[in-house]
Amino acid sequence: MSNHGPKTLFDKIWSEHLVGQREDGTSLLYIDRHLVHEVTSPQAFEGLKLANRKVRRPEATFATADHNVPTINRENISDEQSRIQVETLAKNTKEHGIEYFELTDRRQGIVHIIGPEQGITQPGMTMVCGDSHTSTHGAFGALAFGIGTSEVEHVLATQTIVQKPAKNMRISVNGKLPFGVTSKDLILYIIGQIGTAGGNGHVIEYAGSSLKPLSMESRMTICNMSIEAGARAGLISPDQITFDYIKGRPYAPSNEDWEKAIEYWSSLPSDQDAFYDNELVINSDEIDPMVTWGTSPEDVVAVNGYVPDPSSGKTENKQKSIQRSLDYMGLKSGTKITDIKLDKIFIGSCTNGRIEDLRNVASIVKDKKISSHVGGMIVPGSGLVKKQAEEEGLSQIFIDAGFEWRDAGCSMCLGMNPDQLKPEERCASTSNRNFEGRQGRGGRTHLMSPELAAASAIKGTITDIRDFI
Repeated sequence: MSNHGPKTLFDKIWSEHLVGQREDGTSLLYIDRHLVHEVTSPQAFEGLKLANRKVRRPEATFATADHNVPTINRENISDEQSRIQVETLAKNTKEHGIEYFELTDRRQGIVHIIGPEQGITQPGMTMVCGDSHTSTHGAFGALAFGIGTSEVEHVLATQTIVQKPAKNMRISVNGKLPFGVTSKDLILYIIGQIGTAGGNGHVIEYAGSSLKPLSMESRMTICNMSIEAGARAGLISPDQITFDYIKGRPYAPSNEDWEKAIEYWSSLPSDQDAFYDNELVINSDEIDPMVTWGTSPEDVVAVNGYVPDPSSGKTENKQKSIQRSLDYMGLKSGTKITDIKLDKIFIGSCTNGRIEDLRNVASIVKDKKISSHVGGMIVPGSGLVKKQAEEEGLSQIFIDAGFEWRDAGCSMCLGMNPDQLKPEERCASTSNRNFEGRQGRGGRTHLMSPELAAASAIKGTITDIRDFI
C-alpha cells in the first residue's frame, strides 16, 4: 500500500481509518458500520457477557436475521436450532440497544440488501459483517469485508479490527456489454479467467468503461462475488449513479451534511497515477452469457459452450478435480450446456434478489408458463423489495407463470433453512456458490444470471437468453 503520492480508493479508505500499525504491517482499523445476523453473532455476544463488556457503538451496529428464516410462515420457525438463533439475536440486540430489523418489520431482509436499501452503506466507510458476501457493499466505494466470530466480538467491544493491509488489484472492463450479457455474466467470466484464488491477498477495484453506466444493483452483483475470486473485498469508485441511489434513504446524510458528504465522496476515486500490484484488462466483447458446470465458481463456461473434458486440465490434479465435479454434477464431457435439463429454478439471494433483478425476470416470463417438470421459486431480498414488486404487478406475473412467490430471506442460496434441493436435483440458481451440498445435500447447482434462469425456467433446460429473446 502506498503511503505517499497518488493513492488508490483502497489506500484512501485504509489510511483514513488506520488507528495504529506495527512494523510487520499488522494494523488496527476503525470500523464505521457493523452488520450483524443470527448465525455468527451468538458466541460473540456471549463473549461480551462473560467479559462483562458492552457494545462500544450500538448506533453503528445494525442487525437482522436472514440465513435461517423460512420464506413461508416465517414467524413459525420449525427447526429448533434456527429458532433459537433468531430468538437469541432479538434478545441480544434488545439488551445492547442495537437497531434490529425483526421478522415482522417490512424492512427486514438479507443483510447485504437492506444495508444499501436503508442508506446504511455509504462511500468511504469501513464495513464488516460475519458473512463473506459483505463485499457486496464495495459497490458504493466502501471497504467492506466478512469477518469471523471472534472478530465480530472484537468489533462489538471496540469498534475496531486487527488486519493486515491488502494488495491493490484493478480489473478494467472496457467496451459496451454485448446483448444478453449482464453484470452476473461479467463477474462469472472474471472468476473463470483468474480462478477462485486469483484475488488472494488483494482488494479488487473494478473499473473501465463497461462499468460506468451500470446501475447500483448491477455493481452490487459484481462486488458480491469478489469473494469467490479469493479477494478480501471488491470496490467500485462512487459517482453520480452512487449518489443518486443513496439520496433520501433513511440513514443517508441530509441537508448540509449531504453537501459535505458529496464533497468527501467525490474525493475518493483512485488517483490517476495510483499504483496497483496487479492489473487485468478485459474487452467486453469477449464475454458471453455464462453458466457454471461444476462445483466451484471458476468452473464456468459460455452458455453456448460444452461441458469440458477432464483431459483439458493443465495438471493431473486439475484433471482429477474436473472428473470429480462431473461425477458429482452427473454430467458427461462434451454435453451441450443448453441440453442440460433442470429440476428447480431459484431466483433470489444477496447476489440477485433486488428489484432490478425481479423486473428483468418479469419482462422475460410475462404471459409465459414455466416448464411442467420444473419447480420455480422467486425470493425477494427484503420486505421492501417484495412490497415494491407487488405494487408494480411483478409478483402476479411470476405467479401466473407458475413460480412460487416467497417472503424475503437467504432461502435456497444455502442449505440452512427449509428451502433446499433434494439429492441429485439440478438447479439454475442466481446465487453465488455452487459447492457440493451448498443448496442441500447432493444438490447440483448451476450459477447464472436472473435472465438466464428465467428463460431456462420456461424451456426446462439451460437456455441461451440471446436465442430465447
